[in-house]
Amino acid sequence: MKTISQLITNIKSKTVVGTTETQVSELIIDSRKVTAGCMFVAMKGTQVDGHTFIPKAIEQGAAAILCENLPEVQPTAVTFIQVADAAESLGYIAANFYDNPSEKLKLVGITGTNGKTTTVTLLFRLFQALGYRCGLISTVQNQIDEEIIPSTHTTPDAVNLNKLLAEMVEAGCTHAFMEVSSHAVVQHRITGVSFTGAIFSNITHDHLDFHGTFENYIKAKKGFFDALPKTAFALTNIDDRRGGVMLQNTKASINTYSLETLATVKGRIIADSIYGLQMEIDGREIHFQLIGTFNAYNLMAIYGAAVLLGEDKDEVLMQMSGLKTAPGRFEQIVSLKDQKVGIVDYAHTPDALENVLKTINQIKDGNQQIITVVGCGGNRDATKRPIMAKIACELSNKVVLTSDNPRNEDPAEILEQMRKGVPPIDFKKTKIIEDRKEAILLAVNELAQAGDIILVAGKGHENYQEIKGVKYHFDDKEILAEAFGN
Repeated sequence: MKTISQLITNIKSKTVVGTTETQVSELIIDSRKVTAGCMFVAMKGTQVDGHTFIPKAIEQGAAAILCENLPEVQPTAVTFIQVADAAESLGYIAANFYDNPSEKLKLVGITGTNGKTTTVTLLFRLFQALGYRCGLISTVQNQIDEEIIPSTHTTPDAVNLNKLLAEMVEAGCTHAFMEVSSHAVVQHRITGVSFTGAIFSNITHDHLDFHGTFENYIKAKKGFFDALPKTAFALTNIDDRRGGVMLQNTKASINTYSLETLATVKGRIIADSIYGLQMEIDGREIHFQLIGTFNAYNLMAIYGAAVLLGEDKDEVLMQMSGLKTAPGRFEQIVSLKDQKVGIVDYAHTPDALENVLKTINQIKDGNQQIITVVGCGGNRDATKRPIMAKIACELSNKVVLTSDNPRNEDPAEILEQMRKGVPPIDFKKTKIIEDRKEAILLAVNELAQAGDIILVAGKGHENYQEIKGVKYHFDDKEILAEAFGN
């Protein structure tokens, strides 16, 4: 419990109507969850305006209302805090409510289009191996040391984020690693959170359904670095053409990693095979269990962050050599009867799909065919659909276009948009099967020969398929294992 005055202490440009000495029991952004004594936060969302629920929140006993527009009716028993931006103010209020937990942790965030989940998951596992109690906030799951908490968003809302960080502090965690989505930056989910460091992986075509333009998407990522304090470190992939852009206005110490040029962390791939990566990092040669150039970048980011957090270079590399991939990220399943190789990967952007397929082409034996099963999600950026189909055709021997998470769109229409990206020369090697299970079974049982590689892309760690607002159990790994008879 905190008084209103304690919660709004660092909120500027505010108008307060009523007493600020009232105790607030909890912070609520969903009017359906309002309880007596809470502060209800009325935010203008993309679908609904929280201000319309202020009367209902008052009726249900809210002690305080944070809003951008004051309601006409203002009961004297309720305190109203009017601000210019409710979402931004909520970030500071949530941090205050939970005693600013991020200041009690070494918190590192990573942003970028691809590689976020792998990097934070491996950082979490690395620091556990180094003997620390750690927290994890990721697309796949949240974790407080060994306790697993289901994840609903890449980055939680400001209230749940600070609550989670507070629970990490209470559990004795010293470090925490989290994915920072572009949505989270724009929607102020991380406002008021103190970061020890920030990592940039890369930026490619994604989320234009939300940001509108690629420039806005870049600006959102950059906003994370712009807000860092001078006590923090910024670590960027300087080989990405926007890597330097992220550092232009940051107050944090500037650090880089690269395979191609001089950098704070310089890496070199010596060998890349189905058995892993042999690399040189900072002049030290080491073998990793992860595969592919994209993972070489992830590994350099992990190493760089660990060293910037004060860890011994040799100990870090030794522990990193034992790390395995994150769930649904280039996960391999091998058929026991005919050695067909199934690879499940979350690749759901053109760049990610291209990276994965190029990696498979680099490590495969000469006679192995690549059969790609891929779809595109509904209610998301439609412009990438034909591009992903074209990439799949160019880098695979055979392709099956199928449904991903159609959500509220017609799966057949999504597939038609993907089909338009198939080059005429590749029509014969491309099949369209709407049912995802049937598509995977077709790829394994009819299109693949012994020893071939089947890439099932797009869903990765997800164990559901969302159709017309309903989530049905569906796991690519389970279907592959069933098809292999494992």
